[in-house]
Amino acid sequence: MEGDPPLRLRVFDLNCWAIRYLSKRRQERVRLIGDKLRQEGFDLVLLQEVWSEQDYSDLKAKLGGCYPFSHYFRSGVFGSGLCVFSRFPILDTLLYQYSLNGYPYMLQHGDWFCGKSVGLVIIKISGIVFNVYVTHLHAEYCREKDAYLPHRLVQAWELAQFIRHTSKAADVVLLGGDLNMHPEDVGIRLLRGWTGLRDAFAEATRFEGCEDGCTLVPNNCFTVKTELLPFPLGIRIDYILYKAISSFTVKCEELKTTTGTAPGMDIPFSDHEAVMATLHIRRQGQAAGANLGTAEPMLVDVVTEARTEVGVGLRAAQRQRYSTGRMAVLALLLLLLQAAAALGTLAGLAAEQPFPKLSFSLLAFLAIGVLLLATGLHLFHTIEVKMLQGTEEQMRMALRALQERP
Repeated sequence: MEGDPPLRLRVFDLNCWAIRYLSKRRQERVRLIGDKLRQEGFDLVLLQEVWSEQDYSDLKAKLGGCYPFSHYFRSGVFGSGLCVFSRFPILDTLLYQYSLNGYPYMLQHGDWFCGKSVGLVIIKISGIVFNVYVTHLHAEYCREKDAYLPHRLVQAWELAQFIRHTSKAADVVLLGGDLNMHPEDVGIRLLRGWTGLRDAFAEATRFEGCEDGCTLVPNNCFTVKTELLPFPLGIRIDYILYKAISSFTVKCEELKTTTGTAPGMDIPFSDHEAVMATLHIRRQGQAAGANLGTAEPMLVDVVTEARTEVGVGLRAAQRQRYSTGRMAVLALLLLLLQAAAALGTLAGLAAEQPFPKLSFSLLAFLAIGVLLLATGLHLFHTIEVKMLQGTEEQMRMALRALQERP
Protein backbone atom coordinates (compact mmCIF):
# COMPACT_ATOMS: atom_id res chain seq x y z
CA MET A 1 0.00 0.00 0.00
CA GLU A 2 1.05 3.61 -0.59
CA GLY A 3 1.22 4.24 3.14
CA ASP A 4 3.66 1.38 3.80
CA PRO A 5 6.97 2.48 5.36
CA PRO A 6 9.86 2.71 2.89
CA LEU A 7 12.46 -0.03 2.65
CA ARG A 8 16.00 1.16 3.38
CA LEU A 9 18.65 -0.78 1.46
CA ARG A 10 22.39 -0.31 1.86
CA VAL A 11 24.53 -1.40 -1.09
CA PHE A 12 28.32 -1.78 -1.24
CA ASP A 13 30.20 -2.03 -4.56
CA LEU A 14 33.96 -2.51 -5.01
CA ASN A 15 36.45 -3.63 -7.62
CA CYS A 16 38.69 -5.61 -5.27
CA TRP A 17 41.75 -6.00 -7.53
CA ALA A 18 42.39 -9.43 -6.05
CA ILE A 19 44.55 -11.18 -8.64
CA ARG A 20 46.61 -14.01 -7.19
CA TYR A 21 50.40 -13.50 -7.57
CA LEU A 22 49.90 -10.11 -9.28
CA SER A 23 47.95 -7.81 -6.95
CA LYS A 24 50.00 -6.13 -4.24
CA ARG A 25 49.25 -7.18 -0.64
CA ARG A 26 46.19 -9.05 -1.89
CA GLN A 27 45.53 -11.29 1.10
CA GLU A 28 45.94 -8.43 3.53
CA ARG A 29 43.50 -6.29 1.56
CA VAL A 30 40.96 -9.11 1.28
CA ARG A 31 41.00 -9.39 5.08
CA LEU A 32 40.51 -5.63 5.38
CA ILE A 33 37.55 -5.77 2.97
CA GLY A 34 36.01 -8.56 5.04
CA ASP A 35 36.46 -6.55 8.23
CA LYS A 36 34.86 -3.50 6.61
CA LEU A 37 31.83 -5.47 5.48
CA ARG A 38 31.34 -7.07 8.89
CA GLN A 39 31.53 -3.72 10.65
CA GLU A 40 29.20 -1.83 8.32
CA GLY A 41 26.52 -4.49 7.89
CA PHE A 42 25.43 -3.69 4.34
CA ASP A 43 22.39 -5.41 2.89
CA LEU A 44 24.01 -6.19 -0.47
CA VAL A 45 27.66 -6.46 -1.43
CA LEU A 46 28.73 -6.48 -5.10
CA LEU A 47 32.37 -7.32 -5.79
CA GLN A 48 34.48 -7.50 -8.94
CA GLU A 49 37.99 -8.80 -9.63
CA VAL A 50 37.82 -11.53 -6.99
CA TRP A 51 39.72 -13.75 -9.41
CA SER A 52 40.73 -16.35 -6.85
CA GLU A 53 37.98 -18.66 -5.66
CA GLN A 54 40.04 -19.18 -2.53
CA ASP A 55 39.68 -15.47 -1.78
CA TYR A 56 35.93 -15.80 -2.28
CA SER A 57 35.84 -18.82 0.04
CA ASP A 58 37.83 -16.92 2.67
CA LEU A 59 35.43 -13.98 2.44
CA LYS A 60 32.45 -16.30 2.60
CA ALA A 61 33.77 -17.97 5.74
CA LYS A 62 34.54 -14.61 7.32
CA LEU A 63 31.18 -13.06 6.41
CA GLY A 64 28.91 -16.05 6.89
CA GLY A 65 27.33 -14.69 10.05
CA CYS A 66 26.54 -11.29 8.52
CA TYR A 67 25.86 -12.38 4.93
CA PRO A 68 24.45 -15.91 4.96
CA PHE A 69 23.71 -15.88 1.22
CA SER A 70 26.29 -15.49 -1.52
CA HIS A 71 27.09 -16.50 -5.07
CA TYR A 72 30.29 -16.63 -7.14
CA PHE A 73 30.00 -16.38 -10.94
CA ARG A 74 32.37 -18.61 -12.90
CA SER A 75 33.38 -18.00 -16.51
CA GLY A 76 36.39 -17.76 -18.81
CA VAL A 77 39.83 -19.15 -18.00
CA PHE A 78 40.43 -17.22 -14.78
CA GLY A 79 36.79 -16.63 -13.87
CA SER A 80 34.56 -13.60 -14.10
CA GLY A 81 35.76 -12.23 -10.75
CA LEU A 82 32.15 -11.37 -9.87
CA CYS A 83 30.46 -12.30 -6.61
CA VAL A 84 27.53 -11.17 -4.47
CA PHE A 85 26.95 -11.33 -0.72
CA SER A 86 23.46 -10.77 0.64
CA ARG A 87 21.66 -10.64 3.97
CA PHE A 88 18.55 -11.90 2.17
CA PRO A 89 17.91 -15.23 0.40
CA ILE A 90 19.03 -15.47 -3.22
CA LEU A 91 16.14 -16.97 -5.18
CA ASP A 92 17.85 -17.43 -8.54
CA THR A 93 21.02 -16.60 -10.46
CA LEU A 94 22.01 -16.21 -14.09
CA LEU A 95 25.28 -15.41 -15.88
CA TYR A 96 25.70 -13.91 -19.34
CA GLN A 97 29.20 -13.83 -20.85
CA TYR A 98 29.83 -11.00 -23.30
CA SER A 99 30.37 -12.06 -26.90
CA LEU A 100 33.43 -9.82 -27.36
CA ASN A 101 36.08 -9.19 -24.74
CA GLY A 102 39.37 -8.04 -26.21
CA TYR A 103 42.04 -10.16 -27.88
CA PRO A 104 43.71 -13.37 -26.67
CA TYR A 105 47.11 -12.25 -27.99
CA MET A 106 47.09 -9.09 -25.82
CA LEU A 107 48.58 -11.01 -22.93
CA GLN A 108 49.65 -7.88 -21.06
CA HIS A 109 45.99 -6.92 -20.64
CA GLY A 110 44.42 -10.31 -20.07
CA ASP A 111 40.76 -9.27 -20.28
CA TRP A 112 40.00 -11.99 -22.85
CA PHE A 113 41.00 -14.75 -20.43
CA CYS A 114 38.68 -13.47 -17.69
CA GLY A 115 35.43 -14.10 -19.53
CA LYS A 116 33.95 -10.69 -18.69
CA SER A 117 30.27 -11.15 -17.89
CA VAL A 118 27.20 -9.81 -16.14
CA GLY A 119 25.82 -11.77 -13.23
CA LEU A 120 22.21 -11.60 -12.06
CA VAL A 121 20.88 -12.55 -8.64
CA ILE A 122 17.20 -12.32 -7.78
CA ILE A 123 16.27 -11.59 -4.19
CA LYS A 124 13.01 -10.78 -2.44
CA ILE A 125 12.87 -8.33 0.47
CA SER A 126 9.62 -7.49 2.24
CA GLY A 127 7.65 -8.70 -0.78
CA ILE A 128 9.72 -6.61 -3.23
CA VAL A 129 11.49 -8.50 -6.02
CA PHE A 130 14.97 -7.17 -6.77
CA ASN A 131 16.97 -7.99 -9.87
CA VAL A 132 20.56 -7.27 -8.84
CA TYR A 133 23.20 -7.16 -11.58
CA VAL A 134 26.96 -7.07 -11.11
CA THR A 135 29.40 -6.63 -13.98
CA HIS A 136 32.89 -5.62 -15.06
CA LEU A 137 33.45 -4.31 -18.58
CA HIS A 138 36.65 -4.28 -20.62
CA ALA A 139 39.29 -1.82 -19.43
CA GLU A 140 40.21 1.25 -21.47
CA TYR A 141 44.04 1.27 -21.08
CA CYS A 142 44.57 4.22 -23.47
CA ARG A 143 41.93 6.91 -23.83
CA GLU A 144 43.64 8.70 -26.73
CA LYS A 145 43.72 5.55 -28.84
CA ASP A 146 41.15 3.19 -27.38
CA ALA A 147 41.42 0.01 -29.42
CA TYR A 148 38.83 -1.68 -27.19
CA LEU A 149 36.06 0.90 -27.55
CA PRO A 150 34.00 -1.17 -30.05
CA HIS A 151 34.22 -4.23 -27.77
CA ARG A 152 33.22 -2.21 -24.70
CA LEU A 153 30.29 -0.72 -26.62
CA VAL A 154 29.17 -4.21 -27.61
CA GLN A 155 29.37 -5.16 -23.93
CA ALA A 156 27.39 -2.06 -22.90
CA TRP A 157 24.74 -2.87 -25.50
CA GLU A 158 24.52 -6.53 -24.47
CA LEU A 159 24.36 -5.47 -20.81
CA ALA A 160 21.49 -3.08 -21.58
CA GLN A 161 19.65 -5.74 -23.58
CA PHE A 162 20.23 -8.36 -20.88
CA ILE A 163 18.79 -6.05 -18.22
CA ARG A 164 15.78 -5.09 -20.34
CA HIS A 165 14.88 -8.67 -21.18
CA THR A 166 15.45 -10.20 -17.74
CA SER A 167 13.98 -7.51 -15.49
CA LYS A 168 10.35 -7.51 -16.65
CA ALA A 169 9.17 -9.48 -13.60
CA ALA A 170 11.19 -7.40 -11.13
CA ASP A 171 10.00 -4.52 -8.96
CA VAL A 172 13.41 -2.89 -8.59
CA VAL A 173 16.58 -3.14 -10.70
CA LEU A 174 20.06 -2.55 -9.27
CA LEU A 175 23.29 -2.57 -11.24
CA GLY A 176 26.72 -2.25 -9.65
CA GLY A 177 30.15 -2.66 -11.09
CA ASP A 178 33.27 -1.36 -12.75
CA LEU A 179 31.98 -0.17 -16.11
CA ASN A 180 35.36 1.30 -17.19
CA MET A 181 33.58 4.29 -18.74
CA HIS A 182 33.41 7.95 -17.75
CA PRO A 183 29.93 9.32 -16.96
CA GLU A 184 29.62 11.14 -20.30
CA ASP A 185 31.03 8.35 -22.47
CA VAL A 186 28.76 7.04 -25.19
CA GLY A 187 28.62 3.58 -23.57
CA ILE A 188 27.22 4.95 -20.30
CA ARG A 189 24.72 7.14 -22.14
CA LEU A 190 23.66 4.14 -24.21
CA LEU A 191 23.27 1.91 -21.15
CA ARG A 192 21.30 4.45 -19.14
CA GLY A 193 19.19 5.62 -22.05
CA TRP A 194 18.26 2.14 -23.22
CA THR A 195 17.43 0.79 -19.76
CA GLY A 196 16.20 3.88 -17.91
CA LEU A 197 18.66 3.29 -15.07
CA ARG A 198 19.48 6.25 -12.85
CA ASP A 199 22.91 7.13 -11.49
CA ALA A 200 23.08 7.02 -7.70
CA PHE A 201 25.80 9.69 -7.66
CA ALA A 202 23.75 12.13 -9.72
CA GLU A 203 20.55 11.39 -7.76
CA ALA A 204 21.96 11.26 -4.22
CA THR A 205 20.49 13.66 -1.68
CA ARG A 206 23.76 13.57 0.27
CA PHE A 207 27.25 12.71 -0.93
CA GLU A 208 30.46 12.12 0.99
CA GLY A 209 33.75 11.00 -0.48
CA CYS A 210 36.17 11.73 -3.30
CA GLU A 211 35.55 14.87 -5.31
CA ASP A 212 33.11 14.34 -8.21
CA GLY A 213 32.56 10.81 -6.95
CA CYS A 214 35.81 9.60 -8.52
CA THR A 215 36.67 5.98 -7.83
CA LEU A 216 40.10 5.83 -9.47
CA VAL A 217 42.16 8.61 -7.89
CA PRO A 218 45.82 9.68 -8.20
CA ASN A 219 46.57 9.58 -4.46
CA ASN A 220 45.84 5.84 -4.30
CA CYS A 221 49.21 4.09 -3.89
CA PHE A 222 48.14 1.25 -6.21
CA THR A 223 47.05 3.32 -9.22
CA VAL A 224 49.25 3.97 -12.25
CA LYS A 225 49.80 7.70 -12.00
CA THR A 226 50.66 8.18 -15.68
CA GLU A 227 47.23 6.90 -16.75
CA LEU A 228 45.53 9.59 -14.68
CA LEU A 229 47.68 12.55 -15.79
CA PRO A 230 44.87 14.06 -17.91
CA PHE A 231 42.52 13.77 -14.92
CA PRO A 232 44.02 15.48 -11.85
CA LEU A 233 41.00 14.62 -9.68
CA GLY A 234 40.76 11.06 -10.96
CA ILE A 235 37.95 9.36 -12.87
CA ARG A 236 34.58 7.86 -12.00
CA ILE A 237 34.23 4.43 -13.56
CA ASP A 238 32.48 2.47 -10.77
CA TYR A 239 28.73 2.88 -10.52
CA ILE A 240 25.57 1.97 -8.67
CA LEU A 241 22.60 2.40 -11.00
CA TYR A 242 18.96 1.68 -10.22
CA LYS A 243 15.33 2.07 -11.24
CA ALA A 244 11.86 0.96 -10.19
CA ILE A 245 9.94 -1.20 -12.65
CA SER A 246 6.43 -1.53 -11.21
CA SER A 247 4.49 0.33 -8.53
CA PHE A 248 7.57 1.47 -6.58
CA THR A 249 9.83 4.48 -6.41
CA VAL A 250 13.55 4.37 -5.61
CA LYS A 251 15.58 7.28 -4.29
CA CYS A 252 19.22 7.48 -3.31
CA GLU A 253 19.31 9.00 0.15
CA GLU A 254 23.08 8.93 0.53
CA LEU A 255 26.13 7.98 -1.50
CA LYS A 256 29.65 7.55 -0.15
CA THR A 257 33.02 6.52 -1.46
CA THR A 258 36.02 5.40 0.52
CA THR A 259 38.83 7.93 0.60
CA GLY A 260 42.36 6.63 0.79
CA THR A 261 43.75 4.11 3.20
CA ALA A 262 41.73 1.72 5.33
CA PRO A 263 41.25 2.86 8.94
CA GLY A 264 44.47 2.39 10.92
CA MET A 265 46.34 0.99 7.91
CA ASP A 266 48.87 2.26 5.38
CA ILE A 267 47.07 0.78 2.35
CA PRO A 268 43.63 1.26 0.77
CA PHE A 269 41.16 -1.58 0.25
CA SER A 270 41.89 -1.68 -3.49
CA ASP A 271 43.19 0.38 -6.39
CA HIS A 272 39.55 1.51 -6.75
CA GLU A 273 37.51 3.36 -4.15
CA ALA A 274 34.39 1.56 -2.94
CA VAL A 275 30.93 2.99 -3.64
CA MET A 276 28.27 2.76 -0.92
CA ALA A 277 24.65 3.77 -1.50
CA THR A 278 21.66 3.98 0.81
CA LEU A 279 18.46 3.55 -1.20
CA HIS A 280 14.88 4.16 -0.14
CA ILE A 281 12.24 2.05 -1.88
CA ARG A 282 8.61 3.00 -1.40
CA ARG A 283 5.41 1.55 -2.80
CA GLN A 284 3.30 4.05 -4.72
CA GLY A 285 -0.38 4.03 -5.58
CA GLN A 286 -0.15 3.07 -9.25
CA ALA A 287 2.26 1.21 -11.46
CA ALA A 288 5.14 3.22 -12.82
CA GLY A 289 5.81 3.15 -16.53
CA ALA A 290 8.77 1.22 -17.90
CA ASN A 291 9.69 3.89 -20.42
CA LEU A 292 13.21 4.47 -21.58
CA GLY A 293 15.12 6.83 -19.36
CA THR A 294 16.32 9.30 -21.98
CA ALA A 295 14.17 11.42 -24.27
CA GLU A 296 13.82 9.51 -27.55
CA PRO A 297 15.36 12.18 -29.84
CA MET A 298 18.45 12.14 -27.59
CA LEU A 299 18.44 8.36 -27.48
CA VAL A 300 18.41 8.24 -31.28
CA ASP A 301 21.59 10.33 -31.29
CA VAL A 302 23.22 8.11 -28.67
CA VAL A 303 22.41 4.86 -30.50
CA THR A 304 23.59 6.43 -33.77
CA GLU A 305 26.89 7.45 -32.17
CA ALA A 306 27.36 3.99 -30.67
CA ARG A 307 26.54 2.32 -33.97
CA THR A 308 29.11 4.50 -35.73
CA GLU A 309 31.83 3.42 -33.30
CA VAL A 310 30.83 -0.22 -33.68
CA GLY A 311 31.07 0.26 -37.44
CA VAL A 312 34.61 1.58 -37.07
CA GLY A 313 35.49 -1.52 -35.05
CA LEU A 314 33.84 -3.73 -37.66
CA ARG A 315 35.97 -2.32 -40.47
CA ALA A 316 39.12 -2.75 -38.37
CA ALA A 317 38.16 -6.37 -37.64
CA GLN A 318 37.54 -7.01 -41.34
CA ARG A 319 41.03 -5.70 -42.15
CA GLN A 320 42.51 -7.95 -39.46
CA ARG A 321 40.60 -10.91 -40.82
CA TYR A 322 41.90 -10.22 -44.33
CA SER A 323 45.51 -9.80 -43.16
CA THR A 324 45.52 -13.00 -41.11
CA GLY A 325 43.81 -14.91 -43.92
CA ARG A 326 46.43 -13.74 -46.40
CA MET A 327 49.20 -14.73 -43.99
CA ALA A 328 47.68 -18.20 -43.61
CA VAL A 329 47.48 -18.63 -47.40
CA LEU A 330 51.11 -17.57 -47.87
CA ALA A 331 52.24 -19.98 -45.15
CA LEU A 332 50.24 -22.77 -46.81
CA LEU A 333 51.81 -21.98 -50.20
CA LEU A 334 55.28 -22.12 -48.65
CA LEU A 335 54.48 -25.53 -47.17
CA LEU A 336 53.21 -26.77 -50.52
CA LEU A 337 56.39 -25.58 -52.26
CA GLN A 338 58.49 -27.37 -49.64
CA ALA A 339 56.42 -30.49 -50.04
CA ALA A 340 56.86 -30.36 -53.82
CA ALA A 341 60.63 -29.90 -53.43
CA ALA A 342 60.84 -32.82 -51.01
CA LEU A 343 58.78 -35.06 -53.29
CA GLY A 344 60.96 -34.08 -56.23
CA THR A 345 64.08 -35.06 -54.31
CA LEU A 346 62.54 -38.39 -53.27
CA ALA A 347 61.51 -39.09 -56.86
CA GLY A 348 65.03 -38.44 -58.10
CA LEU A 349 64.04 -35.38 -60.14
CA ALA A 350 66.72 -33.31 -58.44
CA ALA A 351 70.36 -34.35 -58.45
CA GLU A 352 70.81 -33.37 -54.84
CA GLN A 353 68.97 -31.78 -51.90
CA PRO A 354 68.59 -28.08 -52.89
CA PHE A 355 68.71 -26.89 -49.26
CA PRO A 356 70.54 -28.10 -46.18
CA LYS A 357 68.28 -30.50 -44.31
CA LEU A 358 68.39 -28.53 -41.05
CA SER A 359 67.44 -25.25 -42.73
CA PHE A 360 64.76 -27.00 -44.75
CA SER A 361 63.25 -28.54 -41.60
CA LEU A 362 63.39 -25.28 -39.64
CA LEU A 363 61.67 -23.46 -42.49
CA ALA A 364 58.96 -26.10 -42.56
CA PHE A 365 58.36 -25.84 -38.82
CA LEU A 366 58.24 -22.03 -39.12
CA ALA A 367 55.70 -22.25 -41.93
CA ILE A 368 53.55 -24.68 -39.91
CA GLY A 369 53.69 -22.37 -36.89
CA VAL A 370 52.74 -19.33 -38.95
CA LEU A 371 49.94 -21.31 -40.61
CA LEU A 372 48.47 -22.43 -37.29
CA LEU A 373 48.78 -18.99 -35.70
CA ALA A 374 47.38 -17.15 -38.70
CA THR A 375 44.50 -19.63 -39.04
CA GLY A 376 43.63 -19.27 -35.36
CA LEU A 377 43.70 -15.46 -35.58
CA HIS A 378 41.68 -15.56 -38.80
CA LEU A 379 38.99 -17.63 -37.09
CA PHE A 380 39.01 -15.30 -34.07
CA HIS A 381 38.65 -12.16 -36.19
CA THR A 382 35.94 -13.88 -38.26
CA ILE A 383 33.97 -14.39 -35.05
CA GLU A 384 34.70 -10.78 -34.07
CA VAL A 385 33.35 -9.58 -37.41
CA LYS A 386 30.18 -11.64 -36.97
CA MET A 387 29.57 -10.29 -33.45
CA LEU A 388 30.15 -6.68 -34.51
CA GLN A 389 27.88 -7.17 -37.53
CA GLY A 390 25.18 -8.61 -35.29
CA THR A 391 25.39 -5.72 -32.82
CA GLU A 392 25.35 -3.15 -35.61
CA GLU A 393 22.26 -4.82 -37.07
CA GLN A 394 20.53 -4.79 -33.67
CA MET A 395 21.32 -1.11 -33.27
CA ARG A 396 20.01 -0.40 -36.76
CA MET A 397 16.71 -2.09 -35.90
CA ALA A 398 16.56 -0.22 -32.59
CA LEU A 399 17.07 3.09 -34.41
CA ARG A 400 14.33 2.28 -36.88
CA ALA A 401 11.94 1.41 -34.05
CA LEU A 402 12.76 4.66 -32.24
CA GLN A 403 12.33 6.75 -35.36
CA GLU A 404 9.00 5.13 -36.25
CA ARG A 405 7.43 5.86 -32.87
CA PRO A 406 4.81 8.63 -33.04
